[in-house]
Amino acid sequence: MTTLIEAEHLHRYYGKHCAVHDVSFTLEKGEVLGFLGPNGAGKTTTMQMLCGNLAPSAGQIKINGFDLLDRPKAAKRSLGYLPDTPPLYRDLSVQEFLHYCAQLHGIPRSSIKPVIAKAKERCGLNDVADRLITNLSKGFQQRVGIAQAILHNPEVIILDEPTVGLDPIQIREIRTLIRELGQDHGVILSTHILTEVQESCSHVQIIHQGRLILKETIAGLNRQMNTGTLRASTRLPPDLDALMSLPGVTSIETVTERQIKIHHSTSDHTAERIAETIVASGWGLQELTPIKRSMEDIFITLTQEPKQIDL
Repeated sequence: MTTLIEAEHLHRYYGKHCAVHDVSFTLEKGEVLGFLGPNGAGKTTTMQMLCGNLAPSAGQIKINGFDLLDRPKAAKRSLGYLPDTPPLYRDLSVQEFLHYCAQLHGIPRSSIKPVIAKAKERCGLNDVADRLITNLSKGFQQRVGIAQAILHNPEVIILDEPTVGLDPIQIREIRTLIRELGQDHGVILSTHILTEVQESCSHVQIIHQGRLILKETIAGLNRQMNTGTLRASTRLPPDLDALMSLPGVTSIETVTERQIKIHHSTSDHTAERIAETIVASGWGLQELTPIKRSMEDIFITLTQEPKQIDL
């Protein structure tokens, strides 16, 4: 597998304030990495450092094998970037703007026309190619921003809030496009929309207070969402102390006298031991249902946790 981004021990200070603290991660070809963080977490600062818009106070960034500080032009040739506000010249038509961007990227004159045609097709811009950008809806302007980011077929594509302002049909189309891009490129999708990560990404990482507190595959995250809490209903009030003594049980939340929520580790057979204990104790098991945690639950739990999670 080809490593497209290597970020090692990144720090960024603003005066005495450390906005990004010892952040390290990699991006492989074929990965779509969802980058999440609450406001002020250091997400935007990290994105700006990855794109070369902001120099790290310490640490190293390599894009497609090129050091971003030592060889910035070579590194940035492998990079496509859509900031949260698309960098558009609104007095140009879509066609004129993409032609201008192609020239900026150094695309050979003979290749400009087919390259623009491919970007317009992928981003659904054929019907508005001759219209001035200033007259387009916000959703179409967002599409133009994505088109300029993928125009030169970069190995790494960084998209900051790419579906802002789009209607549900457009959002679905852009999600499909992001998944397609992820097959042949490495993609970082920075977003506040948790469902966006679930729908579009293969991996997710969360930054909080300048530190990475989670990097996980979406499959692994889904496993966390499907385990961890059981809702139990019994005919007689259960003995909470007896349940708490079971291996793997971390806490119990009382809903009613005969209904409880049991939080447990994801170790094997914990649910089975809970069921056996309730039945053997004669409390009359009526319900034992896993409660699926949402991604929002996991996000809030992690970002409220003061200590760092081992990656």
